[in-house]
Amino acid sequence: MRLLTLSTCNLNQWAMDFDNNLRNIKASILNAKQAGAVIRIGPELEITGYGCEDHFLEQDTVTHAWECLEDLLSGDWTDSILCSIGMPIIHESVRYNCQVFCLDRKIIMIRPKVCLANDGNYRELRWFLAWKFKDRLVDFQLPSHISEAISQVSVPFGFGYIQFQDTAIAAETCEELFTASAPHVGLAYNGVEVFMNASGSHHQLRKLNVRIDAVKSATTRCGGVYMYSNHQGCDGGRLYYDGCCFIAVNGDVVSQGSQFSLREVEVLTAVVDLDAVSSYRASVSSFRESASRESKVPVVKIPRRLCRSFELSIFPTNPVEIKYHHAEEEIAFGPSCWLWDYLRRSGASGYLLPLSGGADSSSVAAIVGCMCQLVIKDIENGDEQVKADAIRVGNYKNGEFPSSSKEFAKRIFYTVYMGTENSSDATRARAKKLAEEIGSWHLDVNIDTVIFALLSLFQTVTGRKPRYKVDGGSNAENLALQNIQARIRMVLAFMMASLMPWVHNKSGFYLVLGSSNVDEALRGYLTKYDCSSADINPIGSISKQDLRSFLRWAAFHLDYPSLAEVEAAPPTAELEPIRSDYNQLDEADMGMTYEELSVFGRLRKIFRCGPVSMFQNLCYKWYGKFSPSEVADKVKHFFKYYSINRHKMTVLTPSYHAESYSPEDNRFDLRQFLYNSRWPYQFRKIDELVHDIDYDKTASPSNIVREEEPEITSAQMTFGIWI
Repeated sequence: MRLLTLSTCNLNQWAMDFDNNLRNIKASILNAKQAGAVIRIGPELEITGYGCEDHFLEQDTVTHAWECLEDLLSGDWTDSILCSIGMPIIHESVRYNCQVFCLDRKIIMIRPKVCLANDGNYRELRWFLAWKFKDRLVDFQLPSHISEAISQVSVPFGFGYIQFQDTAIAAETCEELFTASAPHVGLAYNGVEVFMNASGSHHQLRKLNVRIDAVKSATTRCGGVYMYSNHQGCDGGRLYYDGCCFIAVNGDVVSQGSQFSLREVEVLTAVVDLDAVSSYRASVSSFRESASRESKVPVVKIPRRLCRSFELSIFPTNPVEIKYHHAEEEIAFGPSCWLWDYLRRSGASGYLLPLSGGADSSSVAAIVGCMCQLVIKDIENGDEQVKADAIRVGNYKNGEFPSSSKEFAKRIFYTVYMGTENSSDATRARAKKLAEEIGSWHLDVNIDTVIFALLSLFQTVTGRKPRYKVDGGSNAENLALQNIQARIRMVLAFMMASLMPWVHNKSGFYLVLGSSNVDEALRGYLTKYDCSSADINPIGSISKQDLRSFLRWAAFHLDYPSLAEVEAAPPTAELEPIRSDYNQLDEADMGMTYEELSVFGRLRKIFRCGPVSMFQNLCYKWYGKFSPSEVADKVKHFFKYYSINRHKMTVLTPSYHAESYSPEDNRFDLRQFLYNSRWPYQFRKIDELVHDIDYDKTASPSNIVREEEPEITSAQMTFGIWI
């Protein structure tokens, strides 16, 4: 037997915080060595942090990365352990995203990334170039200070693998795993047995299985050991990197790390039998045939052994059952961990949330409550870093520290119900009850006096008094009266976030949390510069349907039972007067249901549909439910208001990214914000299609009737097929 002990890790790095990142790298190497590992891999670009963005264009960033690598190589960190360190490197005036392989205080190979991620949230081509030459290794001259420190002038640079005396090892970086011609295939045919994937993969609801399935498929088809490492945490932006480092052997996962965690460093170690890999491959005829014809890949030979022989003190790690979180758990834990990282790194003393008693703000409150529960749990489990951060953020003195989630929430979480004459007793009661369950410092503020003062000023200036629509006013009056309530709430929220700590003799400031969801942003069903405008928003990329499922889950699992009442209540903005014959409801205001909004959003973004192709797809999807003319009206209505309100996305509060149809304008969904909202050409084409449709149902194919909404398969998600 050839027994190999190896370690992968989740690291909570912070873009441009080199001290923090280097400290975590060292801790992970130390943990790996203590576990007996001879190979350690860390996340992609772990020295700098993955989310540096345009800081990668600065020479300083590359220079500091080399300085950190010099620090690692000058000590005993790489003694007797092969370490893959992720960092940017400039070669012949071109910047590359690289894994640097280090062993015994030497650099033995630099592997630049050959396939860059450049869609969705990723913009790697803006900062890096992919290595084009898969048939060569070139000589890279090390910077002079590195050369002097480690007594090494140059190192092989390019695409290749490392051949030890008893095994062969190669890198595959993040996006490369998912390409049609993934490097691991050719490398496996060249005898590589261990693949090391340094990744920078962010959380997205229901996405984890895609990642794990890709590795399982790769090692099922080609055999081998696959080590996957990832970032974990908020490294300074909208993304939460969701960890889940793992190790797979011949299609089986033998070790899996956490997906959501407050820990800075998590190291996963496994013992694998490489003879099982060679036996697996040799048993597959097609693999033998392909390997015999495969072109040779450049190799770096190291005269050293990594494996140990059969001995009873070391046992190969057995396969484990893969852990997947339900979507409701992902909504609870992902944004909670993101909020904790943001809070402890921002210098703020807590969060303030305008709590309306509705589904969205209650979801945000529950997520903050979940964050407090996670902090207490980690403190009880002995995490000294979490404890130190909690003491600092909560301003504990004299050796005190958080003892319960409610006690901690009272120190770091303000909730404010800002009611008006249009607010109901039911929402006020729900907000108060939820605040008590979470433990937040809750305020009930009536803002009518501020609204009346502004309206009085307007009447003095113009001589006109606006009225609500239910009282005979116009649409313009009705909208303005609603908007002024919403905008006053934003102003008061920021004022309270600045001054309430001072009122209670606390230091620092509070961050304001927003609570608009992805569907409302897509439709534009929010007031520009209202309570959707905040410092950050943990639910801005989560659908209303998912949030309602989360509320039902959280009522029981987070022990906030009032959330069941919140979920059962019909969504309403409570910005218009309540009358016996009229009650404002969100879906009536929008002219579409939240379920329909999710469908429109997925077709628009995931399946890349314009108005005409969306109409055609929905004629199939809603066949038997709506007529073609009704489908046409719904599509036109959506695109009209989507385009009218697209400008609101330019000032959308930075939101946790969780959904693949997010309309977030900053980096994920790049589109114009001034549209011809009449869409004259596209809508005319839809009208022509409606006119030309044969309404003879006997001629319609019977196999397209849809009683229930079909589940979207991974193939449909990939290729945009909606049948």
